[in-house]
Amino acid sequence: MENGGKLYYGIKEVAEMFEINASKLRYYEKEFPSIQPKKNRSGDRVYTQADIDHLKEILELINEKGYTLPGAREYLKTRDTNRREHARYINKLQKLKSFLEKMRADLDKPQEKGIDEA
Repeated sequence: MENGGKLYYGIKEVAEMFEINASKLRYYEKEFPSIQPKKNRSGDRVYTQADIDHLKEILELINEKGYTLPGAREYLKTRDTNRREHARYINKLQKLKSFLEKMRADLDKPQEKGIDEA
């Protein structure tokens, strides 16, 4: 979904985007703690593009893939845990790669002869 240059959307706008009513959006906020729209000075919910993208993902899981609400919550939780774990592995592999590249560069350098070797 394109944002059309807007930074924030009201609850009615978001409800219209997904063709659901505002009460269902509020219900999903309770069911999915990861949906946390900010509130403006008057206390109205305002959604960012990231909130809308996340909500779209949840609705796809429920409406298109047939997940139940608890199933969708578990899927998102497991996916996020797996992403964090994968990120840790990637970080470790990048450090290992850097170490090996440095070691290779050191091995490729011509070795200086010491006094004892001459």
